[in-house]
This record gives sequence, structure tokens and C-alpha cells, in this order.
Amino acid sequence: MSSTTDGIAAGSHAPGGAAPRLDADAVRADFPVLARRLAGDRPLVYLDSGATAQKPQVVIDAESSFYETLNAAVHRGAHQLADEATQLYEAARETVAGFVGAQPDEIVWTKNATEGLNLVAYSFINATAGRGGRAAQRFALSAGDEIVVTEAEHHANLVPWQEVAAHTGATLRWLTLTEDGRIDPASLDIVTDRTRIVAFTHAQNVTGAVTDVAPIVARAKEVGAYTVLDACQSVPHLPVDLGALGVDFAAFSSHKMLGPTGVGALYGRRELLADLPPFLTGGSMVEVVTMESTTFMPPPARFEAGSQMIAQVVGMAKAAEYLTTLGMDAVAAHEAEIAALLLDAVRSVPGVRLLGPDTTDSRLATVAFDVDGVHPHDVGQVLDARGVAVRVGHHCAQPIHRHFGVHASTRASAGPYTTPDDVAAFAAALAEVRPFFGLEA
Repeated sequence: MSSTTDGIAAGSHAPGGAAPRLDADAVRADFPVLARRLAGDRPLVYLDSGATAQKPQVVIDAESSFYETLNAAVHRGAHQLADEATQLYEAARETVAGFVGAQPDEIVWTKNATEGLNLVAYSFINATAGRGGRAAQRFALSAGDEIVVTEAEHHANLVPWQEVAAHTGATLRWLTLTEDGRIDPASLDIVTDRTRIVAFTHAQNVTGAVTDVAPIVARAKEVGAYTVLDACQSVPHLPVDLGALGVDFAAFSSHKMLGPTGVGALYGRRELLADLPPFLTGGSMVEVVTMESTTFMPPPARFEAGSQMIAQVVGMAKAAEYLTTLGMDAVAAHEAEIAALLLDAVRSVPGVRLLGPDTTDSRLATVAFDVDGVHPHDVGQVLDARGVAVRVGHHCAQPIHRHFGVHASTRASAGPYTTPDDVAAFAAALAEVRPFFGLEA
């Protein structure tokens, strides 16, 4: 099978200094599952990349090759396989760090982004409880302190902060949204000298709206608050430099960026990770253990207790390499074109309401909508019968659905392998939904 890592489908530079273009048809050939024919011999139209992205053959091969030729525990054995596995594991950290503009010792492997966000949250709880030594007291919270989130958050960047507030006595507050679902910059005045943490999304997983990070980070720095970024939806689709963004912590997942499931990464500024108390404890993250007490290794090892998901880490690094070969500018430009087509498709069908920004400005190719008179689950079933895979439900983001006055929605989300033909098939299937239920077209 052809592979973009051999240059076959990599972005080519457009004339006049424009963003390089992506050959989505060639990219699509790298993804074995996209060759599937579904019931009725329909081609698979995969528009659920926001939930999980498909995997190119090079990623599948990298994970398989680890088990076939190298399987061994890392940072433990002295034999050749263990040494080679450890080198590969740490090389993967360098690759992924470079992909997001970080240093290797600022990347902590987690099983997913949710664990990464919980790691930060529960480290604040542990610090408040007096765990982690004197240095960790910089993270201790108390009554009167405030944690600021937004109404746009995925539950993974909301529920943990509710737990922190409940455990520490801090107060949870939130930034509100504009009518089209963007974080409202006018609500930044709730970030005050009492604010200790500001947690927010880089790209919203329902509407695709991309957050202007700079003013939020600037305001947090003015008051001495820590910033925690949910970068799950941005890292796979946009060029992201976490160091340049200036956030203190950020989490992202492998499976949304064409990599394996079961692994993600937490970014933390080096000096903060050095003081942060651990979340999970056990083997591999300790220096000296006696029956009375334990000292912990420096980061990132301090946060990587137990046996690690080594093959998945290797696959995640290969996904980062693959995306780098495509060129993230090319990926972003391609998906902006797909976003325009998806928006046109949703607008073209009577009785369908778009949820989120109505333009391609500062948004991903992630489009959520409500079909009048039809439950999202039924919308999904009709589309699925026509070979079109989308997401239905509240997408782990109930507050933003409440903002739009609905309980759930249908969401179409693209990846670098999404083609205009995919969108045309989606548009045709969507036009059949209301008539299928006897409603006016």
C-alpha cells in the first residue's frame, strides 16, 4: 500500500506563497478501513473524526512491528530488547514534543487526554492536602480561590475542575458564550485576583470554533493564574505550538490525531512539572522507597507510574511523523475547504439548523446541527443506512448544547482523508432524513 511517508500524498506547495495543497484522494489510500464497502455495497463515508480518527497503514505497522520485533518493558531491564524499547519510547517522546512545540521533558504519557487533565486537577487536590512537599504548596487551593472554566468545555475539562472545587473549597466560575457558541471575550472580567486556574478548550468539539488563546492567557498571567488547555481537537487539525501559546498545561489524545487508542499526552512547563505532586503512584516513578516513606523521580517519570503503553506511544509518534509529512498547514487548509462544503451542505437542507459559527473563520471542519422534528439518533441511523458515519448525542459537552437550547445534536467532522465526494454523499443523505419520517422537505 502506498504511504504518504514515502512522499506520495504529501502536501505540494501552491504557487504564489499560498498554503500547500493536500491530495485527499491519495491520503485516503493510506487508510485501510476507508476501502470498506458497507451494507448495500455502499462506500464508507467517514465523518466522525472528531470522535476518533482513522489510522494510516504506517501507524498500524509501527504498533504491530513493536510487538513482532521488540516487545519489552521500558526503563527496567538491562537486556538488549529492553534497551531498544526504552530508546524507542523516549525517541517517541522527542517526536511528539517537537510536533507540539515542547521539550521532551515537558511531555508526560497518559492513557488519554482525560487522564492528563485529571492528573493536573488531582495534583492540585493533593497539593491542597499537603502532599508533595513544600514546593507543591504553590498549587494548594483554599476557600476564596476561584477556578474559571467555560461553557464550551468537553466534560473532561469541566468535571475534574468541579471535583477540585468540591475537594478544596474553591469556587467554580465560567466564561459565557456568544450567540454562535464562541467563548465570549467580554466575560473575561470574571478572571480576577482570586482566580488560580483558567481551564479552556483550544477548539470546541461540538461547534469546531477555535479559541483565540492569547487574550485568555494574557489575562490569566495578569492575575497569576495557571492555564490549562484542552488541545484534543486542535492538535490533529492545526499547526500547534504550545510553547508559543504560553499555556502552563495542555492535554491531547493520540486517537484523534491518527494514532492508536489508549495513549495521550500531557504538556506541562518544565518548572511547573518539577513542583507538581504525583497523581498516580507505584512502580517506575520512585527514587527511594522505605516502609515509612518514598521519594519520587523528577518529571516526566514521576507521572508515569506502572507499566506503560509502549506500542501505543510508538504508534502515536508515527502518527505525528505522518502528519508532519503531510504538513499541518496543508492539513489545516484542506480542512478549511471541507468546512466550507460541510457548512453549505447543512445550510442547503430545509429544516436543518446549524449549531455554531456560520463561517469558516477560526473554525474546524466540525459541524453540528439539529434536524427539526427528528431525534439525532434517528438522523444518525438514516445516514448510516446510506454509508455515512457521523456522531450523535451530546458529544460529552452538555452545557454547550444547553446554550443552543437542545439536548443533543448530530455532528459531521472531517480529517485529512475527507474528500468533497464524502461531503456530497453526506449532503444527499441529509436531504433524505426529514422526508424519511414523513416531514416536509
